[in-house]
Amino acid sequence: MTIYDLPAVNASLNGLSAAFLTAGFIFIRKKNIPAHRFCMISAFCTSAVFLACYVTYHGWLAVVLHRGPTRFEHPLWFRPYYLAILLTHSILAMVIVPMVFVTLIRALRQRFDTHRKIARWTWPLWMYVSVTGVIVYLLLYQIFPQK
Repeated sequence: MTIYDLPAVNASLNGLSAAFLTAGFIFIRKKNIPAHRFCMISAFCTSAVFLACYVTYHGWLAVVLHRGPTRFEHPLWFRPYYLAILLTHSILAMVIVPMVFVTLIRALRQRFDTHRKIARWTWPLWMYVSVTGVIVYLLLYQIFPQK
């Protein structure tokens, strides 16, 4: 594995996080708290590993290769759609980090009334960020590979 494999690894980690988030949602609806806890902590760990890999990859591009991130330039007609997805993904990725920490801390402290209140917002935003992370990868590297 090389540094150039990290975008695919990152997409896989985002997909895995989305799978854990989905399972955690299903488990809490079924009142299976231990399974819900396992899935949500797994989603958190998966997202943390993603963040480390993401920073490593983009740091390598910037510091070692003196390059910026890959630009979406072709096809030109799809660029506005890609940028809309990327913009919402990026903004919500920054917003979701503190929300995840607050939600997790409230659960670990067994403050389930306040945990539920923020989790109603955290879960869909976190799911959106995870799924759009996979979509961004697919668009940039698989569907419309950029040179």
